[in-house]
Amino acid sequence: MKSPLLPARPHDSHKVQFGRVGIVGGAPGMVGAALLAGRAALKCGAGLVTLGVLDDALHVDFSAPELMFAPPAKLVADPGLTVLAIGPGLGQTDAAHDLIAAALRHDAPLLVDADGLNALAQRKDLARVCALRSAPTLLTPHPGEAARLLDAPLQAIQSDREQAAQELAATFNACVVLKGAGSILARPDGPPLRNQTGNPALSAPGMGDVLTGMLAAFLTRLAPWEALRLAVWLHGQAADDAVADRLGPEGLTASELIGLIRHRLNAA
Repeated sequence: MKSPLLPARPHDSHKVQFGRVGIVGGAPGMVGAALLAGRAALKCGAGLVTLGVLDDALHVDFSAPELMFAPPAKLVADPGLTVLAIGPGLGQTDAAHDLIAAALRHDAPLLVDADGLNALAQRKDLARVCALRSAPTLLTPHPGEAARLLDAPLQAIQSDREQAAQELAATFNACVVLKGAGSILARPDGPPLRNQTGNPALSAPGMGDVLTGMLAAFLTRLAPWEALRLAVWLHGQAADDAVADRLGPEGLTASELIGLIRHRLNAA
């Protein structure tokens, strides 16, 4: 990656120029996933970030009061969104599947992660709709989710990760990152890439949610493939920075990683 990592902000810029991001997830007991994604999107430069959380007891994030909140069903239908992300802490209920179905109809670039991916694996009708989307789609599975999406044994996914990522990209007409040590990036119309950054510090709760928020923010300013490349590289590089600063690999949290990501993003 070369500096600067993102296009320079105009001197007379305003927040709307940097996109309106919607993130849907956060069922009861899993609200932290949506909060991590939202905080990461903010710290990666998104102009406005709105969370649609399924736990209706949450109306504000006191650690990041800049985050806005909206009913999930209203958010997935908001035509003003620049980017829509769905999945972190979403759960696997019928209501969650209904939200996925609505999100797939949105005209904005769509990022599907976590339980959103599980919904695509469980519901072949949703998988077909996903593959037929005209707007960009990005999928961020870990190996277990990839195995479910492809209806294949986990061993088969791990034995040829590049092939699995490429098959996912072709099947869903999407840009894909197959997460793990040496994450594989794939798209329908080009060869796969292996990411070289990252270390075992990333094997901690919430790291994937942070990646979702990063990618959502970058999608407001970059083409999908470039946004994916930057997000995956920077996610790993921030973890490498943490180890260099003796903040890992033991005990690095996803919340701590967000600050390191912002620091590296502005280091150019």
